[in-house]
Amino acid sequence: MSEELDYESLPSNAGLAVNMLAGALAGISEHAVMFPVDSIKTRMQVFATSPVAVYSGVGNAFTRISSTEGMRALWRGVTSVVLGAGPAHAVHFGTLEAVKELAGGNQGGSTWVATSLAGASATIASDALMNPFDVIKQRMQVHKSEFRSVFTCARTILRHEGLSAFYVSYPTTLAISIPFNAIQFTVYEHCKNFMNPRKEYSPTSHIVSGAVAGAMAAAVTTPLDVAKTILQTRGASSEADIRNARGMMDAFKVIWRRDGFRGFGRGLTPRVLTIMPSTALCWLSYEFFKVVIRTHQ
Repeated sequence: MSEELDYESLPSNAGLAVNMLAGALAGISEHAVMFPVDSIKTRMQVFATSPVAVYSGVGNAFTRISSTEGMRALWRGVTSVVLGAGPAHAVHFGTLEAVKELAGGNQGGSTWVATSLAGASATIASDALMNPFDVIKQRMQVHKSEFRSVFTCARTILRHEGLSAFYVSYPTTLAISIPFNAIQFTVYEHCKNFMNPRKEYSPTSHIVSGAVAGAMAAAVTTPLDVAKTILQTRGASSEADIRNARGMMDAFKVIWRRDGFRGFGRGLTPRVLTIMPSTALCWLSYEFFKVVIRTHQ
């Protein structure tokens, strides 16, 4: 019992490296497992002119992609996620725990303020690192993508569109991620504390709390995610209004003009289906690796 309590109560100055390593391993686990559903989400959010690339739902997309392009198409771009997710999540969780400690969240202070501030701060830092990898990933996920190599994709984007192409969606990404992570981390902490008030190592509470937190955050931020996808895949589009989109407001105008209000809900189901289990897995992995690493220390 004492070991189960220790994993929550170790001082933060002894656990920054633990938090970062656990976060890196959790991030890779999270993204790799749910990548095929994320590929479907990306394709459903892209405004495609070809009827072959228009999908009515997750099941329809999975069947058509796997039958016409093969199952490997659903994993195209996963290398970019693996390369970026480890460092980005290490920065995310390291910042998360450090800011939470500084804001007094571990000393009985204002938990809501501390957790929200920690989630937002972690997002700003990690997204700056992850955004280029996310652009590469989505360029490789789109229908009839010409890219099969992460490095070829990166070089091509840099040569034809410049460095700004990797960060054109960064403000939109932050507009998604700051509320997403503030909601996710706050809901996770409160669900975990409600289910596990003794603060023991409890995989069940981590899974359930992570799933609830992820589903809520994903649903609220889906309209912004549609705009982000348009910006990140604009270079692969043949449509002038999409290629000329310069920021979030331009993307919103494209969505409204082409699909009206319902366009802002594109990919909602696969987004929730991706994030709900991946968030549960991420928090489960994070708490597990934290226990394992600290036990070995």
